[in-house]
Amino acid sequence: SDYTTVKNLFKRASLRIDIVENLTYFDKYTIIGDERPDNVAYKIYGDANLDWLILLSNNIVNINVEWPLTQYTFDKNMLEKYGSYENLYGGIHHYLSKEIKDSSGTTIFPSGVTIQPNYPPIVYYDSGLQKEVTVISNKFTTEVTNYEYENQLENDKRNIYILKTNYLNVVFNDLDSVMKYKKGSQQYVSETLKRGDNIRLY
Repeated sequence: SDYTTVKNLFKRASLRIDIVENLTYFDKYTIIGDERPDNVAYKIYGDANLDWLILLSNNIVNINVEWPLTQYTFDKNMLEKYGSYENLYGGIHHYLSKEIKDSSGTTIFPSGVTIQPNYPPIVYYDSGLQKEVTVISNKFTTEVTNYEYENQLENDKRNIYILKTNYLNVVFNDLDSVMKYKKGSQQYVSETLKRGDNIRLY
């Protein structure tokens, strides 16, 4: 009667370093649409209750910010962040460079570099044309809207790693050894119930 049954949110395991650092233990996976960790676990392992393993394999602690948002939540959050659809879809977040090559095919300026507005012109000597060439910024940059930027951040979260099924028992055995309280200890009550002291915070 002196105790209340609760889930222990403060004890967390992690995968062994030799597993984490060896990519041969994992397959790459791309999260589709509004898939949740339990959806992915059921698809891969046939058991939705292994959603914790999906998160553990990718060191995800806070699913609210480290897992892709649903489309509805994403749109809602973006509208709140940018204030209007005009700012979201029409506002420029930054500019990215396009590749500049000379007449011989040599790269003068690489693509994918973040460019600030009013970036100075690129001036180079083209030996093939035997003259100096000037390329102004609006000719070698492309706009990235606020929506495109935020959407890319979400898409980056979709690329995760999945522990291969033939290594599941290795992880289960490891967890059994580190997560269980030993019989005979003051904290052990049963296989599914352990006792701990509560500290009240005022």
